Amino acid sequence: MIIELIDEAVKGGARREKACALLGLSARGVARWRAQNGGEDRRQGPATPPAHALTDAERKLVLDTANRPEFRDLSPRQIVPLLADRGEYIASESTFYRVLREAGQLAHRQHTRPTRRHRPKEHVARGPNQVWSWDITYLRSPVRGVFFYLYVAVDIWSRKIIGWSLRHEESGEYARDFIAQAIDGEHADPKRLVLHADNGGPMKGSTLLSMLQRLGVVPSFSRPSVSDDNPFSEALFRTMKYRPGYPRRPFASFEDALRWVDAFVAWYNDEHLHSGIRYVTPSDRHARRDRPILAHRHEVYTTAKHRKPRRWSRHTRNWTPVGAVYLNPIKHEVRTAPLASALS
Repeated sequence: MIIELIDEAVKGGARREKACALLGLSARGVARWRAQNGGEDRRQGPATPPAHALTDAERKLVLDTANRPEFRDLSPRQIVPLLADRGEYIASESTFYRVLREAGQLAHRQHTRPTRRHRPKEHVARGPNQVWSWDITYLRSPVRGVFFYLYVAVDIWSRKIIGWSLRHEESGEYARDFIAQAIDGEHADPKRLVLHADNGGPMKGSTLLSMLQRLGVVPSFSRPSVSDDNPFSEALFRTMKYRPGYPRRPFASFEDALRWVDAFVAWYNDEHLHSGIRYVTPSDRHARRDRPILAHRHEVYTTAKHRKPRRWSRHTRNWTPVGAVYLNPIKHEVRTAPLASALS
C-alpha cells in the first residue's frame, strides 16, 4: 500500500524523495525494498512495548480522577497541581491530556464556547488593481512619544505602492480620503477591487466602511493580533525600515519625513528589483512591462547555455512571469489518500 501511494505521487508529478520523506521513509530504503522483495513495506515497528507504558489500571485511574465531581470541570493543568497539594501524583499533565484524548473526553466542558478566529477569506489577484493591502506605520518624530503616521497601500499583484500619505494622526476620515485618492489615482474599478487591512480603528471605522460599501469595494480584514494575515504590507514596512537609508534617529521634522518617504516610494516602485516578482520593478510589473524584460533574460541565459553547455547541469534560471498572487491562501490538509496532489 505504501509503495503504491509513492508511485501514485510520482506519477502525478511529485519527486520521489519528497513523497518518501512525507511518509517518514528514505528513498534509498524504498529502493532497497523493491530490489529485495518486490517493494513490500519491511518496517517491523517496536518489538516490545515500552517498559514505562501505562498499564490498564493506571489508565483507568487517570480517567476516574479526571471525572471525579471535584475535578470534572477542571483542566489537567489544574488537576495535577491540586493533586500535588494533597501529596498525590498520578500522571503528568501531558499524560492526562493524552489519555483523555484517546478516550474521546478531551472537549470543552463549560457552557460557553471558546472564541474561534477563522482565517480570512482567500483572495486572488491575476492582474493590477484587483487586490490591495494597506496599513499604517509609525515614524518617530523629534518629540519623544509623538509619531508621524504613514498610510501606505500596495497592490499585491505588482507589489507597487499605489498610494501613500503622511499625517500627524490616524483617523477614519484620513483613511477614507487616502483610499479614495488611491482609487482615483489608479483609475481602478471599485467594483472589482478587494481592500485588505488589519483590525485597526481607522480600518474598521464606519467612515471608511460606508465609503467602501457605496463604491462597491469588498473589504477584507485580518484576524486580531495576527500579522501574517496582512503579509504584503508587513513585508513592505520591513523593507522600508531595514534598508540602509532608513534613519536610525527620529526625523528632524514633518517635512523631513515627507521628503524621505517620497524618495523611498520612488526607489521602491521604479528601481527596486523585487524578489517576489522575478526581480523586476513593481512599476514594470504594474504596467505589464515585465514580460518582455523576462523574455529577454531567458534569451540571454539560453544563449549562454548553448555557448558553454557543460557549465549547466540542468535547466536555465526560471524567468517565467509570476502568475496569480494569493492573499491568505487556503492551506489544504495533507492526507494519505491524495498524496500525489499534495506533493505535485
